[in-house]
Amino acid sequence: MTAVLFVATLVCIVANAFIAVADLVRAGFVVRNATAVRVPATAVPWLGSLKLAGAAGLVVGLIVAPWLGVAAGVGLTLFFVGAVVAHVRARVFSNIAFPGLYLLLAVAATACLLRRAVG
Repeated sequence: MTAVLFVATLVCIVANAFIAVADLVRAGFVVRNATAVRVPATAVPWLGSLKLAGAAGLVVGLIVAPWLGVAAGVGLTLFFVGAVVAHVRARVFSNIAFPGLYLLLAVAATACLLRRAVG
C-alpha cells in the first residue's frame, strides 16, 4: 500500500504541475472549463499558482519536511473539493471526472505524507 501511495503522490505532483502551467498560460481548454463553471478567467492564473504551490509543497514533503507535504496535500484536497463543488453547482458533469481524479490523487498524497510524518 505504501508503494501505491508513493506513486500516487508522484502522479499528483506531475499532474498538478502540468495543469498549473496550463492555468498560468491560460490554455484554451482551461479558460473554457472555467467559464463553464462560472469562474472568472482572471482567476485562472491565481488558481494555477495555488496548484503549483501545492505540487511544490508535496515535493518538499517527500524530500525534506513531511509535515509541510501534509499541509500541501490538505490544501490540494480542499482546493479540489471546491472544484468538484463548482462543477456540481454549475451542473457541468461532462468533465467532472478531472477534478474528481485530482481530488483522489490529493487525498492519496496526503495519506502518503501523513504516513511518512507519523511513522
